[in-house]
Amino acid sequence: MWRSNLQRFLKRLHLRESWVIFFVLGNVMLNFPFLKIFNQPTTILGFPLMYLYFTLGWAISIGVIYLFASAAEPDQTEYHPEEQAPQ
Repeated sequence: MWRSNLQRFLKRLHLRESWVIFFVLGNVMLNFPFLKIFNQPTTILGFPLMYLYFTLGWAISIGVIYLFASAAEPDQTEYHPEEQAPQ
């Protein structure tokens, strides 16, 4: 069920525009204001806030790239070889 909902979401996704948006967002997140905000002597579960910021940002970017890559690949579950014309 969640797979079909994900497929519908990916079909609506405009890949070219989304790539640009996430690229710009990633660059903004790695610039001065955000780095200054997360460069605090605070720790969460013993990890410095800056390390958590980079690690979570890295994991989210991998997830976004996975979504883009799976949206760009043709769906091979809909291929039916028996429907081909006879030779």
